[in-house]
Amino acid sequence: MDQDQTDQTDQTDRREENERQEGVSFGVFKPVGYVLISFPRKVKADAALLALSGIGVPADAVRELSDHEMLQQIERDLANASPLAAIGQEMNLVLAHRALAEQGYHWLVVHAPDDDLAARVAEVASQHGAETAQSYGHFIIEELIESPGATPQISETPDRGLDLPNLPPKLSQEAGR
Repeated sequence: MDQDQTDQTDQTDRREENERQEGVSFGVFKPVGYVLISFPRKVKADAALLALSGIGVPADAVRELSDHEMLQQIERDLANASPLAAIGQEMNLVLAHRALAEQGYHWLVVHAPDDDLAARVAEVASQHGAETAQSYGHFIIEELIESPGATPQISETPDRGLDLPNLPPKLSQEAGR
């Protein structure tokens, strides 16, 4: 095996280990104890990444995902999803994330195992142009950034989809297709 193949194998192994650590539920990406944040431009994600160090988030607690990497993750999710994933919010979020990734959004996945840190992470992200920040718990996924004019979140099902008024305008348009 040449050096390029070895490097590529090492990168694949590291990525797969990251995915195992971040978690999957019913075949769908569900990083329990993390906040998943979307940014309309990479430069905004990069600025937030720098600012997160200012609140004590270590660099190794953050994973960056480009739009292309998120689309790859979503394709794996859709291929591996159990029918049980459609019961909760997971599949709705996968489809909403796909809509954003298709528009070129970039992502930060930040380890924030407690509510206080998750709130601070979301605040920093919001100050740097994040449009969504979901905190993944074992039983719930909570949106931490309110969109202007948002209404209280209500029950979501695969048939009803996401609460469209609570989403950023770009995501509401895509999710409502």
